Amino acid sequence: MVDFTADQYHVVSGADDYTVKLWDIPNSKEVLTFREHSDYVRCGCASKLNPDLFVTGSYDHTVKMFDARTDGSVLSVDHGQPVESVLLFPSGGLLVSAGGRHVKVWDMLKGGQLLVSLKNHHKTVTCLCLSSSGQRLLSGSLDRKVKVYSTASYKVVHSFDHAASILSVALAHEDETIVVGMTNGILSVKHRKAEAKKDPLPRRRRPAYRTFIKGKNYMKQRDDIMINRPSKKYLELYDRDLKNFRISKALDRVLEPDCTIKTPEVTVSIIKELNRRGVLANALAGRDEKEITRVLNFLIRNLSQPRFAPVLISAAEIIIDIYLPVIGQSPVVDKKFLVLQGLVEKELDYQRELLETLGMMDMLFATMTRSENTSVLQYTSDGLAENKKIEA
Repeated sequence: MVDFTADQYHVVSGADDYTVKLWDIPNSKEVLTFREHSDYVRCGCASKLNPDLFVTGSYDHTVKMFDARTDGSVLSVDHGQPVESVLLFPSGGLLVSAGGRHVKVWDMLKGGQLLVSLKNHHKTVTCLCLSSSGQRLLSGSLDRKVKVYSTASYKVVHSFDHAASILSVALAHEDETIVVGMTNGILSVKHRKAEAKKDPLPRRRRPAYRTFIKGKNYMKQRDDIMINRPSKKYLELYDRDLKNFRISKALDRVLEPDCTIKTPEVTVSIIKELNRRGVLANALAGRDEKEITRVLNFLIRNLSQPRFAPVLISAAEIIIDIYLPVIGQSPVVDKKFLVLQGLVEKELDYQRELLETLGMMDMLFATMTRSENTSVLQYTSDGLAENKKIEA
């Protein structure tokens, strides 16, 4: 971890030897050393206003604020998990820390009071970034998503999907470009499209009065044939999403209560189509507690139906593979998985009973076949004996 202080004459560094050091650039000398962390120092940042203040985050779950004018930290907060990234707002009043699946915002003016804890990622949050206006907070995670939060409400206002787990994220000046570094070695650079200037449309002339009364007084003749205008057919919203490759949005539309209850076959057909395209795992990944609960509810309600079972069993296997690492972190989701497990066990019991019934039926059919063959042989032998007596 390395960062320049506000006066640009000093550098703050943190290392794996648990130390935080302040360096003087003109003299190329070490100024201060702090040894308050008990694990690797992985992140830090300096205040943009005060050249003596800087913040560090460590794998010992703590975030500490240091003042170069003192011999130790002036403030310490416990994040609860190994800290991967820290960020100071330009005003210096708010501090953001990221570690585990949580992004936490602290009020430094109130002694490090926790303001809000954000839990919108499914894997470890690795990086943080703030827009130049300070109105948007960005977080990148190993779940391949960059979440954009509003700093007014701390709710997700946008999300970017990427091809691999994210390690770093940054914004260019005036937020025109976002750069993301990923574990597969690819650097993603996205530019904001400039808004095209729309030319004012020419004012259309209103049609004349004769246009409205045209054909009103027409009388149909006996030999006339009236042809109705063909009605235009419109695609459903989920079909439009599939056509435009918006797979997650298409799945969200068919998981609405109206669709899952009234027309579950539509939901199953969309799941089957996504599985055929090989993108069902992408559509199911990166969902929060509410969304994954909706999917599990649909599986629990329809998994036992024979016409839906083959498709939904494949979907259930994919969900278990994706969310197996986070099982145990949400009581609601864990309860749904237990219900799904009980449903599968009950279905296995039914299958076992059916196999036993089939075995008993096979035994009965085999016994009946054997008795019929014996009676036929006996009848044949009796007939031959009678013929011999008649000839004699």
